[in-house]
Amino acid sequence: MMRRSLMIFICLGLSLQLLSQSRPETFEQEILKTDLEITMVGIPGGTFQIGDPKSKMSDEQPQKEIEISPFYMSDKEITHDLFMVFRDPEIDLDEQGNPRTDGVTRPSAPYEDPVFGMGKFGYPAAGMTQFSALQFCKWLSEKTGRFYRLPTEAEWEYACRAGSTSKYFFGKKKKELKNYAWYEDNSDGHFHEVGQLQPNPWGLYDILGNVMEWTMDHYHDDAYSQIEQGAKDPWIKPTALHPRSVRGGSFRSEADDLRSAKRTESTLDWKKRDPQIPKSFWWNTDSPFVGFRIVSPVNQPSKEEQNAFWALVLGG
Repeated sequence: MMRRSLMIFICLGLSLQLLSQSRPETFEQEILKTDLEITMVGIPGGTFQIGDPKSKMSDEQPQKEIEISPFYMSDKEITHDLFMVFRDPEIDLDEQGNPRTDGVTRPSAPYEDPVFGMGKFGYPAAGMTQFSALQFCKWLSEKTGRFYRLPTEAEWEYACRAGSTSKYFFGKKKKELKNYAWYEDNSDGHFHEVGQLQPNPWGLYDILGNVMEWTMDHYHDDAYSQIEQGAKDPWIKPTALHPRSVRGGSFRSEADDLRSAKRTESTLDWKKRDPQIPKSFWWNTDSPFVGFRIVSPVNQPSKEEQNAFWALVLGG
């Protein structure tokens, strides 16, 4: 158990040695056999105050100072184009036309269009479960040789704030949201192509609005009470299938729900119209407003450590 815990610890990008706080250099992750690539923005390590002591929402308190190790984060939400490559087994045929053995399962077909025709190529992939988003990360890790996963809640808020302490990363004036986020007031009721508005100071597009983004954490309304002051890279590990934490708000959210500190939990209502028994592990029928972006730790775990991580978050 101790050995396995250490492996998970390392997979979150932690180190027994002090890491440099300089900003890692941004790089482009190519996807073989396609013309697609993912821009991975370097996020410097540092400390910040998670939560909001002035909020009326109890799940954003108590505020705690925590330390985050440096990592990379995709500058945009994962698009439908990229997710379709994951869904297409033809992409991973070897030279003889046989499927490669990578230990990654792929999504079954959704019961219906999970995004209700709002847009595909260039638009965010949406409507998938957290399990599905994690399987994408596992597939990408196998395909590229670099370890990818979802961000923790702490990493997500740290990257979103980009050094700010205000309600939004650009300040507190709601009227400026339209420059950075697709939300209730400017979205016309649907999500938009990624990267069309201004990024935050660390180069992250649509970190607020457009679609909510899955994190790795189990949702607890008292999560911050479980985190010690000064903790390094905290992660609230899953203890049940629901609820999980999503961040950032979406195209249908009010301005207050796009605050950097705002927390949201997944609900079973996101599968309300799924007639299957059991309901799909891969798709939600009622959450076209949920997608994801990915991260990669600067300190890359070994293959053995990655396997332990996937066993924990995906089972098996």
